[in-house]
Amino acid sequence: MQIPLQITFHGIPKSEAVEAKIREKVDKLEQFHSHMMSCRVAVEAEHHHHHQGNLYHIRIDITTPNRELVISKEHHDNKAHEDVYVAIRDAFDIAKRQLEDYARIQRGDVKTHVQ
Repeated sequence: MQIPLQITFHGIPKSEAVEAKIREKVDKLEQFHSHMMSCRVAVEAEHHHHHQGNLYHIRIDITTPNRELVISKEHHDNKAHEDVYVAIRDAFDIAKRQLEDYARIQRGDVKTHVQ
């Protein structure tokens, strides 16, 4: 990447273990899509009193030469996202799918329907 990875924490203290997991996931994305110019990841704790624990929200902004991808999905009803590592895994799974779709479009592998 041309711009170093940026990781921010909102509503939770900074965690070296969480940062290491995010760096691992970003490295895998870079192996898949070598044209990533920058990546910003925000880890947020959503405080809800009606849940047993906090739900985590992960936002990923990826810049490529021709497009910016934003992965930001709310998980209000997903109890699994009380675990920050599950939230990270799910967010990066979505990011990988979006990069795969983008790569197919760039290669011209996506067929258009003639009407």
